[in-house]
Amino acid sequence: MTGVSLSALTPPRDASPVSLTLRLLTESDLTAYKSLRDAMLSAHEAAFTSDAASELPREASSYRHRLHPQAGGRALFTLGAWIGDELVGVLTCEHEGRLKVRHVAHLVGMMVADAHQGRGVGRALMGHALTLLRREPLLEIVTLSVSAGNAPAMALYRSFGFTRYGHLPRALRLSDGRYVAKDLMSLELQR
Repeated sequence: MTGVSLSALTPPRDASPVSLTLRLLTESDLTAYKSLRDAMLSAHEAAFTSDAASELPREASSYRHRLHPQAGGRALFTLGAWIGDELVGVLTCEHEGRLKVRHVAHLVGMMVADAHQGRGVGRALMGHALTLLRREPLLEIVTLSVSAGNAPAMALYRSFGFTRYGHLPRALRLSDGRYVAKDLMSLELQR
């Protein structure tokens, strides 16, 4: 897949507009992916199911499973958002092959670098991911989970039509012993 360029990003104050390129990650992107993931896991413990202590020692190549099958992975895709040579956001879509659940996809690992949050990167990733998912003839539903209380993420997902179908109290236990609930959301992929 070739990249999709967007120029509708909201620039930081007193800056010129920035061009964002969206494309599926490949093997050569895994180092950038790991760098972004490590930074996000370290800075936002309550936002992710994975923990920084377990993930930091991993090799970049250990994330190969997040790539699309043509790139040697097992995920449906991982979409990357680039500004120049910098990976500033990612979103992975997973899909099971088991017959009874082949119609369901799962969005996981949505992250946008702190310096680029609030500028439309997440919206661009989600919009393009949903476009890709709607092209998959077997898919009917997409799900995701979000840490309860993450109002910006919830607002983004709702703006695309996701609705909450469940709430899991104490879904995550943080390093300090606090618990974080997860809201479970879904979207019908209307044709």
